[in-house]
Amino acid sequence: MARGAVGHTREEIVVQVKNKEASVKEYGSYIPIKNAVSKIKKWVDQGAEIVYLTSRRNLKEVGEIKEVLRRNMFLVGTLEYRKGLEEYKDVAERVMPDILVEDDCESIGGEKEMTYPHIGESKRQRIRSVVVKEFGGIDELPDNIDLLKTVTQ
Repeated sequence: MARGAVGHTREEIVVQVKNKEASVKEYGSYIPIKNAVSKIKKWVDQGAEIVYLTSRRNLKEVGEIKEVLRRNMFLVGTLEYRKGLEEYKDVAERVMPDILVEDDCESIGGEKEMTYPHIGESKRQRIRSVVVKEFGGIDELPDNIDLLKTVTQ
């Protein structure tokens, strides 16, 4: 989340994004939401391969996101981004994760802005979708990767 969101409720942060608060576009200053780093570490310790997806396509912005991951000690994984004319769903289809954890995109339009609903049907059947509230974090998701595969929306 943007650094300007610190100290604000999830609902207030959604309003910040909708109102285009300046820090929202300062990708290099982003910080983890709650205990995301430790949650991901638990999954990696169980053998999960983490692939981070960003909707950014500008290489400067992608570099800023990479730096945020490094600086905040997110575990090593690849960062995939939109290339050329790709849409966000194209990135997910290229990666084909077993589990796609994404937020509900409340601040930017909801489901129509999410990734999973736009993935082609045959590919969507092979990906487990786990949706969390935007800016709510992933702390409430199971630590156990096998249980994560059974989360229902």
